[in-house]
Amino acid sequence: MKKPDLMVVGAKGRMGQAICLLAESAGMTLVSAVDLGGDIASGVEIADVVIEFSAPTVSPQVAELCAKSGKALVIGTTGHDAHQRAVISETAKQIPIVFAPNFSIGVNTLFWLVRRATEILGEGFDLEVVETHHNKKKDSPSGTARRLAEILCEVRQLEYAAHMRHGREGLVGERSKVEIGMHALRGGDVVGEHTVYYLGQGERLELTHRASSRDTFALGALRSAHWALSQPPGLYSMEDVLGLK
Repeated sequence: MKKPDLMVVGAKGRMGQAICLLAESAGMTLVSAVDLGGDIASGVEIADVVIEFSAPTVSPQVAELCAKSGKALVIGTTGHDAHQRAVISETAKQIPIVFAPNFSIGVNTLFWLVRRATEILGEGFDLEVVETHHNKKKDSPSGTARRLAEILCEVRQLEYAAHMRHGREGLVGERSKVEIGMHALRGGDVVGEHTVYYLGQGERLELTHRASSRDTFALGALRSAHWALSQPPGLYSMEDVLGLK
């Protein structure tokens, strides 16, 4: 059986390099690997599926090219604005797109656990999210941390823009029951660490995921690419890939 032909956009980045190295062992043939400024259109034409880990400004362009050619797409880039996310959502009406902030099986299990824990614990616990990454990471908070906060907001029926508190400084007053704290640490070569704190009276629950290798994310992205090839058009998450929804 022929292996699917894979294109990687953002091939010189940390994640792109890991995906290119692991593609063959994951059952795919790497036919195109481009970085910023490369010929994306030609690569899309010869590939069966595209994995994009580059820049938020590039994702909509890649999505539109894939839609024109009818190619499945996996997007792992984070930091998109509302317009860029809207373009991706619109193109997903024509092709299958797996759009996820994190492709780790462990992190996506964390997403599921956070939803359940928040439902079970109720409103008697204060919620805080802390994430740590290497000193080369450009966006903050991380896409994974944002998704964790979005899950907390969904369960508590809060609005992300209105109720998130990104760090605290000065005389901010007492903590309200409807705010969720978000804190980003940067330093060294930390691959990724995320903790959701549930802070109650007399007890505290912490749910943490720590990544020690980018290979886990790369393998998850490649697994998503295989999965996307057999799906109808739509916007999917890694939770869909793993059957956690």
